[in-house]
Amino acid sequence: MAVKILVDSASDIDLKEAEELGVRLLPMKITFADGEYLDGVDLSGEEFFSKLAQAKELPHTSQINPAQFEEEYERLTAEGSEVVAITISSGLSGTYFNAAQAAQKFGGRVHAVDSLNASTGERLLCQYALRLVSEGRSGSEIAEELNRVKGRINVLAVLDTLEYLKKGGRISPLTAFAGNVLSIKPVIGLIGGEVKLVGKAIGSKKSNNLLNKLVNEKGVDFGMPLGVMYSGADTRMLSNYIEDSRALWEGQTEFLPTYMIGSTIGTHIGAGAIGVAFFVKS
Repeated sequence: MAVKILVDSASDIDLKEAEELGVRLLPMKITFADGEYLDGVDLSGEEFFSKLAQAKELPHTSQINPAQFEEEYERLTAEGSEVVAITISSGLSGTYFNAAQAAQKFGGRVHAVDSLNASTGERLLCQYALRLVSEGRSGSEIAEELNRVKGRINVLAVLDTLEYLKKGGRISPLTAFAGNVLSIKPVIGLIGGEVKLVGKAIGSKKSNNLLNKLVNEKGVDFGMPLGVMYSGADTRMLSNYIEDSRALWEGQTEFLPTYMIGSTIGTHIGAGAIGVAFFVKS
């Protein structure tokens, strides 16, 4: 019995890449003042950040409802396949609960997995799921394994600006002003499925060093998927970070994947962020 992988666009996998990977993408809807867009389908990452920079108010993202999941499940199971649906963290969206609710109608053929992640962290779990599919695992076996390892995924990122955390009401205007004046760069992480502050440094060089220190302390499992992520179309900060972190990767991996952060996380952090997503050593 074939196993199909379904993932939402909070993974920052767009439609073209999903087709190349052989996974089914369910896009979230993003609403700006000028209208509604399908994430990763009719709004690319570059277009999103261009619109975000001009927006007076933050856009909002709509969760995928149970009816949308049910429609996709029906399509994917029509030929007898099992489905493993990987979603954004339940701590960030109600999408997982909608996926799980819809799965109940399919007699054990559909398995919903709460990634406890978003952006590149969710992407890594999807990549690992595809590896398990290629090994011939059943849908239930894949879901069980994903639930076993997902807690090992670490996502850490340095933000270039506090402006979007201020706009989203997560910090006060005074804190944002002081932070920007002092060039304070906060380091955030996805912990227990929620975004939390894990450190801060003054200036890009010190913040990159702090990020590297945190990654090194965690310990990267180079036998599992990993990636460096960035937000916005300007890749200069990405290039600087890759150079500053060279000691972490050299001799450990032949290729260091880089991915653009999309709308789900990008709305709250803005452009210029740099992050790392990886599995810690078991």
